[in-house]
Amino acid sequence: MFAVYITHPQVQIDPDVPVPQWGLSAHGRARTEATAKAEWVGRLGRVISSAEVKAVETAAILAQPAGLDVETVEAMHENDRSATGFLAPPDFEKAADWFFAHPQESFHGWERAVDAQTRIHRAIEEALANHDPSVPIAFIGHGGVGTLLKCHLQGRAIGRDADQPGGGGNLFCFSLADRRVACDWTAMETWQGDWS
Repeated sequence: MFAVYITHPQVQIDPDVPVPQWGLSAHGRARTEATAKAEWVGRLGRVISSAEVKAVETAAILAQPAGLDVETVEAMHENDRSATGFLAPPDFEKAADWFFAHPQESFHGWERAVDAQTRIHRAIEEALANHDPSVPIAFIGHGGVGTLLKCHLQGRAIGRDADQPGGGGNLFCFSLADRRVACDWTAMETWQGDWS
């Protein structure tokens, strides 16, 4: 059986609101609601989310078809970028490039990529420690730490070339038996649910 790591889709950007408190945009909500209609979503046995608002909102929509409660894990948050505050999209993209290219260093006080990778991997493993590997599970989180997790599971160096396309609302799946990544980033509403 597989787990899926799903990144929240598009958000309502507001420079006056701390990033962890941003919610889904209308487009992001519509994409999540479309995904919730997929057959595989109704088969989920657990939905575990970052505690950030956009992730929790995504998780709540995806948990509904299976009648699940959302479990939140604080340690699944996005890489800590609070040191710089809000960055306009072009500046953020440059910063993200630097973050992935220099994983052992901090970008102006950001959490280092290596530290964020250790944190997200540990959070996932702790959640799976007592999980029945025959039960489908979804983790709802963020693109940055999701990419770091994917790099770790694939045994490859941290690099932005492993990042999700399109800015959010993607997933990859991995085997619960051996943590093997079984599909690359795929738009969440188009994934066919290969749980075999």
